[in-house]
Amino acid sequence: MADTAVRNGSSLGWPTKLLAGVIGLIGLVLTVGGAWLATVGGSPYYLITGIAMIASGWLLYRRRMLGAWLYIVVVAATILWAFWEVGTNGWALVPRVIAPLVLLIAVLLVMPLMSVRADRWKLAGGAIAAVILLTAVTGFTLGRINQPQVQAALPAASGVMADPALLQAGTDWPAYGGSESARRFSPLTQITPANVASLEQVWLTHTGDMPSSAAKGTYGAENTPLKIGNMLYVCTPKSIVIALDPATGRQRWRFDPRVPDTAIPYTAACRGVSYYAVPDAAPATACARRIIWGTLDARLFAIDASTGKPCQDFGSNGQVDTKIGMGQTPPGYVSINSPPTIVQGVAVTGHQVLDGQDRWAPSGVIRGFDAVTGKLRWAWDMMHPDWNGYPPPGQTWARGTPNMWTAASGDEQLGLVYLPMGNAAADYYSGLRRPPENFYATSLVALDVRTGKPRWRFQAVRKDVWDYDFGAQATLVDYRGTPALVLPSKQGDIYILDRRTGKPLTPVGVMRAPGGGVEPDQRSPFQIFSRWHTLRKPELTERDMWGMSPIDQMICRIQFRQASYKGFYTPPESKRRSIEYPGYNGGTDWGGVAVDPRRGVIVANYNDMPNYVRLVPRAEANKLGWAPREQARGNIGGAEGAGDPQAHTPYAIDVNAGWRMKFTGMLCKQPPYGGIRAIDLNTGRTIWDRPFGTARTNGPFGIPSMLPITIGTPNNGGAVVTASGLIFIAAATDNLIRAIDLSTGKTLWQRKLPAGGQATPMVYEAGGREYLVIYAGGHHFMETPVGDEVIAYALPQGRG
Repeated sequence: MADTAVRNGSSLGWPTKLLAGVIGLIGLVLTVGGAWLATVGGSPYYLITGIAMIASGWLLYRRRMLGAWLYIVVVAATILWAFWEVGTNGWALVPRVIAPLVLLIAVLLVMPLMSVRADRWKLAGGAIAAVILLTAVTGFTLGRINQPQVQAALPAASGVMADPALLQAGTDWPAYGGSESARRFSPLTQITPANVASLEQVWLTHTGDMPSSAAKGTYGAENTPLKIGNMLYVCTPKSIVIALDPATGRQRWRFDPRVPDTAIPYTAACRGVSYYAVPDAAPATACARRIIWGTLDARLFAIDASTGKPCQDFGSNGQVDTKIGMGQTPPGYVSINSPPTIVQGVAVTGHQVLDGQDRWAPSGVIRGFDAVTGKLRWAWDMMHPDWNGYPPPGQTWARGTPNMWTAASGDEQLGLVYLPMGNAAADYYSGLRRPPENFYATSLVALDVRTGKPRWRFQAVRKDVWDYDFGAQATLVDYRGTPALVLPSKQGDIYILDRRTGKPLTPVGVMRAPGGGVEPDQRSPFQIFSRWHTLRKPELTERDMWGMSPIDQMICRIQFRQASYKGFYTPPESKRRSIEYPGYNGGTDWGGVAVDPRRGVIVANYNDMPNYVRLVPRAEANKLGWAPREQARGNIGGAEGAGDPQAHTPYAIDVNAGWRMKFTGMLCKQPPYGGIRAIDLNTGRTIWDRPFGTARTNGPFGIPSMLPITIGTPNNGGAVVTASGLIFIAAATDNLIRAIDLSTGKTLWQRKLPAGGQATPMVYEAGGREYLVIYAGGHHFMETPVGDEVIAYALPQGRG
């Protein structure tokens, strides 16, 4: 009678019934979803497991011990299946085994409530064992991804590589990339792997440029300051330039170009300013040393580097309106957010044209302005190669042509500037593009700064409909005695080119590309790729789908099977989603690469995420209200391409950047989502590779997990490498700045930033002390906190 009371007693039965309901409900979801997945050719595991869990839940509801044993069998089979499917891949095991093991603990805890044995409570010991097993499995799976994969020894330092730039990084940091060669390398050695752990914050200053209520969701501080002499020059998201004392951070002067909020595109950002010393000018002459930069409303300014006052000999009162000759330019459609590249006294600038709005958006024309007078020296409009200056009366530069939104690099000796070109307007539809656009889009173009005429071009993608524009500067190097450049791409490929001719110095292959899409006659049957080195990972499979539990992983598997995916260069479609992998954020984006010229090492941080893409027919887009913005304020707080109209083409575009689940916000591809790698420049071999970024600010439903686990996060912003063998980088979404050992990839020091660090840091010396400086301003696209802090770190006095 007592045993019967234990079996049927309502006071002890509710935990079992509650658990039975949970297991049965999960089983029902897995059965329905698993049947759907099986019908589209996916794994049958979820269907089989769902049926077994429904049975387990029903038996548990009836307080039958068989239900518990059935669930134990399900968990055992799940673990075996998980290791069969993904081996010992730590992150891949998380959704497959962690949630089932958590439920197993609950099952073991209720088993005594269903037993009539006198020693039934000893079954609770199984729960303790399960907790130990869960802890061990979690530690094993996560521990497999925390360490860098060292594959080769760091090359020994040798001779100094020649740099054609006039101004070199050292005590100063005179250009966005250290010099116009864009190596992001400092020869300073005071801070070393041995003492970097003592690095401390020595000053912090606020720029005061924070978004107004009208501009919230648009800010992205991407600035790398310049240091020249006793001045540190910072530009803020709204193009304000501030001069600071490099040793204390105190403000010396401030110049505000007064950019209106209506001029802000989807991101308010200033990546940097440029410095120019006028040849043969007396030092005391006004503007003998000047700062030149562009603004969000597309004006080019020159101000005195000592006082911040406008240079009266430059344009009109120190400024030039670069929109002249463009025709109609709605506010926010044309902006300059990258520093001009100054070669042989010519300030070469491109501009950002708002993506995705209109096939006939403003022109991507490239201009060269006299760095002293501001006079237009030349303009390169690919549709009008015979024009040398402003358009003839009554005409405009050709609309919709590829633009250069990022920074160029330059060779002072060769007189060449290297332009990383984007795509023609309307990135995802190519049918209306003209031959010169197809020829120059998604290419590195070398222009002669004396004439503005192309000397050569290297194209990485034919008829690009993936938004694979070049986002990073090319880095000038010597490669086996040849003047060369390192060219990283969003596809992940890294090319080494002769910078005199554009000829590849390392092997380039040709792959067969998938056809199809909405304009199959436009798709090239072949695309090139680098045989020398790529950051790109193998093609996705269903097994690469992820989630926090088997349910959301199953949903991502269904989405994978339903989408069009033919591998690399899968063209976009309209009747269903397609998968673009890598997505438009890289590979390598505007942060570029750093190069140690003494050891011959490339440091590249990269993204590893797909996009989930669909071309939306015009009638459907019209019903959704997708139309070009009269003022470019679309996508505030959202990803580029998420509902862009692409007016005057048959299709709008909807891009799920990173391929997130709408409900949880988690990415469908398993981690890591970003990494950092050291590459031997001489051989192309990987020295080490590691996931980059922790999970501390990431989690389901946007809730930070605060877990210091290396997950490999999305990252934007580059690295700086020093002669002492250190890499300094922030970039990841965990809001940390790090010092990484160049030889091993291990993190030696890190500090939490007050806002996102989506900017490349810089290194300089002032008063005999070496400083590391970063602008912590956040970035709306990376969803990191917005701030206005410029922060300097150094060793304690006397520790250098």
